[in-house]
Amino acid sequence: MYDYKFHPEAEKELEKLNRSVQILFTKTLKKILKSPELGVDLGNKNNLNLSGLKKMYFDHKRYRVVYQILEEEIVIHLIAIGKRDKMEVYEKAGDRVEK
Repeated sequence: MYDYKFHPEAEKELEKLNRSVQILFTKTLKKILKSPELGVDLGNKNNLNLSGLKKMYFDHKRYRVVYQILEEEIVIHLIAIGKRDKMEVYEKAGDRVEK
């Protein structure tokens, strides 16, 4: 089983979600920690290089969590959490990975 760490901005995004969505996120996180390979590879989306990142849906596909598997640390790095609206969650993930 993997451990996890949040990108500081992803943690803030999670705190802004209502409690019921946070609970659904926690269930999804448990799935990711047991089997991180279940997420969908992102690759290149709308000219955003998201290679090496994966996504998993929660709350009936209304929200996504974008994450990276850090094998050398056995850690799941949670990059961004949010809705897909106008590719916002993916743009945030792209910006955060580049830094």
